Amino acid sequence: MSAVIEVRNLHKRYGDTVAVDDVSLSIEPGEIFGILGPNGAGKTTTVECVAGIRVPDRGEIEVLGHDPLRDRAEVTRALGVQLQTGQLPDQLRVAEALELYSSFYPDPADWRELMESLGLTPKAKARYSKLSGGQKQRLSIALALVGNPRIAILDELTTGLDPQARRDTWELIEGVRARGVTIVLVTHFMEEAERLCDRIALIDAGRVVTVDTPAGLTERAGIDQRLRFRPSRPFDDALLTVLSDVKRVEHRGGFVVVDGTANVVAAVTAVLARNDITAELLRVEQASLEDAYVSLLRKQ
Repeated sequence: MSAVIEVRNLHKRYGDTVAVDDVSLSIEPGEIFGILGPNGAGKTTTVECVAGIRVPDRGEIEVLGHDPLRDRAEVTRALGVQLQTGQLPDQLRVAEALELYSSFYPDPADWRELMESLGLTPKAKARYSKLSGGQKQRLSIALALVGNPRIAILDELTTGLDPQARRDTWELIEGVRARGVTIVLVTHFMEEAERLCDRIALIDAGRVVTVDTPAGLTERAGIDQRLRFRPSRPFDDALLTVLSDVKRVEHRGGFVVVDGTANVVAAVTAVLARNDITAELLRVEQASLEDAYVSLLRKQ
């Protein structure tokens, strides 16, 4: 299937600062594509160029075969955007905002149905200033979808939300994708990316470090298992670092954390036993996306 978004060698600088440095991405129809990276990595600038909000210094962008700047009307009709810094007038009511935005499009979604599906109907007459953080995020999603877009860009969607509101929003995003909408999700939350994304572009300092599935990123990091324990007595790290199955040994608050291959548990516990060291409060963990993220950025 042809990509719905193609970015080739995108470059953008602000004065002496290079925000995006030759980024290339290809996003397939129907997927949730994550853009993950630390603050200041160039994530927001990248998607703002894709949406035609910012003008790149060089590079090529195609959204459904259209140039976001030259073919602005076509891209605007096909693209829904929820920006990190989005804001509405304090006195604007929820229903008024949805009705107004729907009037901008030739074939909008039923804004009343959208309001209902996103749980905003009880707040239809509420003013924007009276909404909670989670309700504002729901309204942002509704406004991004009211034009019946084929693609939705959602930037730092759950920043500032409490854990329950964040999980509720994740369910909404999964429901949006189920409607056939391709989603570009910008985030720095590891759990969010791991839960929602089919593929992830890891971006750091304006460059793409790698693109893969969450499982693929973990595999690339080379961490199969993590072993965490509190030793019964201090010992020299060299006791473990010489083992071929051990990739890294760290100390965290009285605990020893060992990353390694699938055989790391047997290898480490055998060495500890031979040296009369008890591994207290032993816990074995599978590597997470956060582990892969840290490892890959270290390598970079």
